Amino acid sequence: MSLRFAILTALVERDSTGLELTRRFDRSIGYFWPATHQQIYRELDRMRAGDLIREVPTDGKPGRGQPRRFTITADGRRLLRGWISEIEDPDVVRSGVSVRLRAAAALDDPDAARPALEHQRAYRTAMLEQYRAIEQRDFVEVRGDARSTLQHLVLRLGILLEETWLTWLDEALDTIDRLDPTPDSSADRSGTVP
Repeated sequence: MSLRFAILTALVERDSTGLELTRRFDRSIGYFWPATHQQIYRELDRMRAGDLIREVPTDGKPGRGQPRRFTITADGRRLLRGWISEIEDPDVVRSGVSVRLRAAAALDDPDAARPALEHQRAYRTAMLEQYRAIEQRDFVEVRGDARSTLQHLVLRLGILLEETWLTWLDEALDTIDRLDPTPDSSADRSGTVP
């Protein structure tokens, strides 16, 4: 997966200026495929050079400061269609909080991970609230068309992931609460831990 396909998808949905795309990434697409404004503009230039997108003429006078509006080309659509059915391995999950918890275990100091776990819990709670607000705003009315149904399905993945994170974080915090706070200095540090 690359940013290119996220942008092509956005342009299939509707023609956009670079600024409009960055705002859409900030509000929706970026929840699942984050990108900085600079990355988006660089990729737009590469895609235009590769004839995957083209500029749409605007009503205003062309010139510096005039926003460029982009649309996907037939080549861009073909590339996107081909990519949809490609098989790729799932993304590897990187979790700093998991490594911190493992480090706390290795140092026999479980409570040291508590601030990271609590911070992560607050973040995940806020994300879940955002996703649910989007669901209420955009999907409370069942439309039944493929576009709306599949977009809702993507949002449901975000909701389910955040709920799973919160379940795990609660379990981790509850487990730390139940552990003996006294470090076990006799623990064998040479054991084979996966």
